[in-house]
Order: sequence, then C-alpha cells, then structure tokens
Amino acid sequence: MRIDAQLAATVAAVVDEGSFEAAARRLHITQSAVSQRIKALEVQIGRAVLVRSRPVRATEAGEALVRLARQVELLEHDTVAAFGLGDADAARATRVRVPLAVNADSMASWFLAPLARVARQHPIDVDLHRDDQDYTARMLESGEVMAAVTSEAEPVGGSAVTPLGVLEYRAMATADYVARWFPDGVTPEALQHAPFVDFDRRDALQQGWLRARGVDPWSVPRHYVPASHDFSEAVRLGLGWGLIPAPHVSDALVSLGDPLIRVPLYWQQWNLRSPLLDAIASEVAAEARRVLAPL
Repeated sequence: MRIDAQLAATVAAVVDEGSFEAAARRLHITQSAVSQRIKALEVQIGRAVLVRSRPVRATEAGEALVRLARQVELLEHDTVAAFGLGDADAARATRVRVPLAVNADSMASWFLAPLARVARQHPIDVDLHRDDQDYTARMLESGEVMAAVTSEAEPVGGSAVTPLGVLEYRAMATADYVARWFPDGVTPEALQHAPFVDFDRRDALQQGWLRARGVDPWSVPRHYVPASHDFSEAVRLGLGWGLIPAPHVSDALVSLGDPLIRVPLYWQQWNLRSPLLDAIASEVAAEARRVLAPL
C-alpha cells in the first residue's frame, strides 16, 4: 500500500486547524475537497483517521498519518534547500512549519531565544504547543510535534534524546506576605493556612514542595494562575507564595527555604536525520547550557 503524501498532509491540516473548514482555508481548497480526500484515504486503509469532534482529533491511524505528513514536509524542505537556490528562491520554495512542544516556564524564560536565532537562518514557521513538561512527550509520540522539551529521559517512540539541564525552582513570596502568614517562621502549621499560587491542575511542583515540608497540599488554599509570567506576577503582588523558576527569581521576593526543586529537562526529537531539525536542536542545547543548571 502506498499512501498519497497529499492525502496525509490533508489529515495533518485538519488536525492542526481543528476543523475541515479551517483546513480548507489553509490548503486553499474547498471544504468538500477536504472531505473527499479524507474519505478516499479512509476507504484506502479501511479505518477511520479522524474523530469528528470539536476540535477534530486524530485516531491512532490518523496519528500515524500526521507523523508521515510532518516527516515528508521536513524531508522536502531539506532536499529543496540542498539544491542551492538563491536566498529569496529558497525561502519561497522551502518554508516549512515546525511544531514543537515546550513547558510554560521554559517558553517564558529561555526557549524563544534559540528559535529566534534559527528563524534568522532558516525559513521556518514555528508552531509552539505548551504543556506541562511531564506531558509534552505525548505530543511527540502522537506526531503532533517534531520535537519536545520534556522531563522524560526515556526516548518516546524511537526518538533521539539529548539532556538539556535542570530548571531549578525556589519557593518565594513577598516580604509583606511572609510577615502576614509566617510571623513565627515557615512552619508546617503556618503552611496549612497560607494560600499559594498553583499553575494549573496538572502542575505538581507546589504540592511536592509542601509534602517535603510535611504538609498535605490538598487542604491548603490556592489560586490557579495558568500562565508563567502571570504566575510570577501573582507571587510578586502577594497573592500567594509559589515556586519561581531560577531565571525569574528577583531581589523583590523572599525565599521560604528548602527544598530546592530541580526539574531535569531533555530534548526529544524524531530520530530522523534532518539538517533543519539538527540546527534547531543545536541552538536549543546551546541556550540550555547557558541558562539551566547542569544535570
């Protein structure tokens, strides 16, 4: 069986855009044409490739097709780039979309700089997907992204893994907050009542710090602030205490003491030889060495 690359690319477009209508706009064809391509592919392989939900999702077979489409696009880019066209012609001929997964704190503190450097040298359209570092590898496994910053050291689906370093976090609060909630010190009893700032319901960092201090985290009041910059701002405004990544720690905040939370980070990417993907990996690793603590 041979899979038409155009049909696989149509599946990827529907998954990326979340609907047949949006995929049609991106592909510059009619919505009916998108439906016909998907139907033809499903008839060919004998199984559904999409779940017709809102947004549309890929089935297991669809995920394999999305991976195929991404890899074909990347290989086409590398091949055309090797033709040695002039800069303007190469940019038009080889521009490629690069979906990547990254945790929020890395995106806010160090990850954008290496991407900007790559974008100055290569005609890419970066498509960032943000999730907790414990979950970003799932997007790589499904084919949703080409590479991911993740806390998982074991390769996902045969991916190549590069250690990046450790993102360190310290429990911090304002001096006024400490004076109000911890007049007798940061004791387990005081921590039971002092509200903290949580990123979202999948973030376990604050809970882990509390457990290390002998406190049941589920009985402690909390505020959910699901954006990295706004999270740090909420702590700076005295809304609660929170674990601040080392690049965001400032003299305006007071440390609540140990433990220092260390989150090892790794770069996982498709195990596919690609000059473009390797260039991105090289810049990401270089920036990580500059900003992160060593593993």
